[in-house]
Amino acid sequence: MKKIILLITLLVFGQITKAQDTCATAINISAGIYTIGVINGQVPTPVCASNGAIPTANIPSGEWYVYTPTQNYTVTVTSDIAANTTRKDTRFHVYTGNCSSLTCYAGDDDSGTSLSSVSVFNVIAGTTYYIAWDNRWLNTTSNTGFSFQLIEGQYVVPPPTPVVFTTQTIPTINSTYNLCVVDMNGDKKDDIVGVSSNNLRIHYQGVTSGSFTTTDFPITGATYMPGWSMAAGDYNKDGFNDLVLGSGNGLSILKSNNTGSAYTGITPGEYIFCQRTNFADLNKDGNLDIFSCHDVAPNVYYLNDGNANLTYYQSNTTAGAMNLSTGGGNYATLFTDFDNDGDTDVFISKCSGPPCQLFRYDGGNTYTNVSTLAGIDITPIQTWSSAIADFDNDGDMDIIITASSGTHKYFRNNFETTNTLSAFTNITLGSGWDSNTSTNIDNIAYDFDNDGFVDVLGGGGKIMFNQRNGTFAPVTYSGITVGAVGDLNNDGFLDIQSGSTIRYAVPNGNNWLKVALNGIQSNSNGIGARIEIYGAWGKQIRDIRSGEGFKYMSSLNAHFGIGIATTINQVIIRWPSGIIDTYNNVSPNQRLSVVEGATLGTNVFENFVFTMYPNPVKNTINISINTANTVEFISAEIYDLTGRRVHATSVQNHSVNVDLLSTGTYILKLTDSNNENYSQKFIKE
Repeated sequence: MKKIILLITLLVFGQITKAQDTCATAINISAGIYTIGVINGQVPTPVCASNGAIPTANIPSGEWYVYTPTQNYTVTVTSDIAANTTRKDTRFHVYTGNCSSLTCYAGDDDSGTSLSSVSVFNVIAGTTYYIAWDNRWLNTTSNTGFSFQLIEGQYVVPPPTPVVFTTQTIPTINSTYNLCVVDMNGDKKDDIVGVSSNNLRIHYQGVTSGSFTTTDFPITGATYMPGWSMAAGDYNKDGFNDLVLGSGNGLSILKSNNTGSAYTGITPGEYIFCQRTNFADLNKDGNLDIFSCHDVAPNVYYLNDGNANLTYYQSNTTAGAMNLSTGGGNYATLFTDFDNDGDTDVFISKCSGPPCQLFRYDGGNTYTNVSTLAGIDITPIQTWSSAIADFDNDGDMDIIITASSGTHKYFRNNFETTNTLSAFTNITLGSGWDSNTSTNIDNIAYDFDNDGFVDVLGGGGKIMFNQRNGTFAPVTYSGITVGAVGDLNNDGFLDIQSGSTIRYAVPNGNNWLKVALNGIQSNSNGIGARIEIYGAWGKQIRDIRSGEGFKYMSSLNAHFGIGIATTINQVIIRWPSGIIDTYNNVSPNQRLSVVEGATLGTNVFENFVFTMYPNPVKNTINISINTANTVEFISAEIYDLTGRRVHATSVQNHSVNVDLLSTGTYILKLTDSNNENYSQKFIKE
């Protein structure tokens, strides 16, 4: 590639520092090397660099430059140059527009050596670009000047964009923390959730595509705000999602009432330097627990007793606590099933030096550290989050350890060939991740173009699109950043909400399926469930997770793209309870709403534990325990197919009276003397 490089050294100590203190007085530059003195000018805003989650209030000052290319170039802006004999922790932002209305275009924080900055982006002849460096990471001693270089290279035509976005700004999305896209009223449409001190604001998605209705809920008792992360899940199982807010001092919970018309703030009080927070069923008892990564100590969690009463534990510290941590530096936790055994394992992204960790769930309260076995505990690597999905559509979850500083690593899960959790294969070389120099604290895995293969949105203003052959290719979008993800106009394509801006994906002709779960024996959203779809493409899988990436909370619906395929042969839902629902010949381009157990047979049904009869039933269900089992059923709960509990009683003489139920179809949930749960569907005549 022929590069046109004009090197100009411009000393700005003293004489002309004032000329670059504001956007309006920015210095005109072209290709060359420029030396910045003390950074003491106008604050750059908005924040465009890859670690853009840092509040602008923490950026005291900036220095400004303006660049107008004479022809189309692929430009590199970097502080990782020999002129800086000692690299400094720098950060810069690139804007288009004008000084009164700036739009993010590019930028970088830590892609270079020793936290220096590098960004490569295309520019168009005659377009004005503003470049602003800030001193977010420079203290008084280090804020004494450094150099950067602008290189004009031959314009590289970007690859065709597999999906385009339109942008909408909604001024009422103006809470202090706008981190969450999830269904909040039980209609399975994604809503927008914002939190401020003493207030919860929900933008409910309306019937008309892209319309929202805003409701504010006053909040008391929530001491901590989600400065680090936010998660959603229905832990009190009333059909409405609750929220957990992670801060640097602890966490608070916003708990819904049973109509979703009010929320109560709860602050347990334990000190936690929260990073990623999650809802997950840690002990597989059907109840959602609360988990928080702890930056400076072992991870912590709150176990749910089934009545939304929470008990605090710290891993390897509190008596009886689970093994879910070794040391600190815990930044992001992702709950997914790596060994395809129907329960949820735990992957922990580590910052500040320690290698990432993988814990396999082995039943009860037992988690086993299998990081070395899996071969993912490599150093040195620093990551605030990792992208995890079945990237090669072979039926198991792969891992891309996406670096917040340094280089990315791509690991393929080999379960499909070994039939056990064994060493992952490092396939970084040649995958596109080895050449991706953009880093970010937040990285999330979704099929953004609905082609049937999962992509990754991370740093550098780009999506790494899955090329279906083990490689990824970057496509850059002006100003795009990681945010909360969901279908915000109900068109089957995933949109991105960041601050008050929504980027709507424009349908590209690919077909899709959206699956919304309603748990009965399992938790309400089916968090921890595995969904499989089969068709001409083979097999795709998704796990329902609460908390993806580092800080955002995205949709609890499962999204699948199927490209140009027009039929879905089969959809299988493997619930955390062990129940399996199967749908055959499913039409694409729809939301499939699934109630747990809805496809179980309605005749006399035998499972490995018990038989119930008659079915249909008029008055009394009889329960016969199968020969090989010695369980003793203590209590029974009955749910309708919306997930609402309609009856609770004890089991008397191996029978349950249902005489008072209305005619319809129900789920019977039985609990034994060991607090294990079992369920079957029945019809009341």
